[in-house]
Amino acid sequence: MKILIKNIHNRIETVSEYFSAFSEEELRQKAAPEKWSKKEILGHLIDSAQNNIRRFVIGQYQHEAHIVYQQNAWVKAADYQQYDSQDLLDFWILLNKHLCVILKNLPKEHYQVLTNWGGSIASANR
Repeated sequence: MKILIKNIHNRIETVSEYFSAFSEEELRQKAAPEKWSKKEILGHLIDSAQNNIRRFVIGQYQHEAHIVYQQNAWVKAADYQQYDSQDLLDFWILLNKHLCVILKNLPKEHYQVLTNWGGSIASANR
């Protein structure tokens, strides 16, 4: 778990540097109307972090919890294109730091808890 947490912290640094290197125009640009911009991709990572935090916490007390994430609906609902870019980056950083705290405190006996994160019966090991 220590290696995973270290890797997440390294990823925070890498993504922060990458995202900060772009202009606002570049962050909002889409390759095609149905594709996500860099801001929307980061927003998707925010949504993923929120859902994963929920899976790790609920998985400690609810056997085979069913937590589904409909990524397109979440990104659309949040309208990440309109977010202040620095706020968006800060939000993503804080959620990932919080995820590291959750992982650090996760009891070893819960490492293999199954959480159903598919639309129906699919289960996955964390």
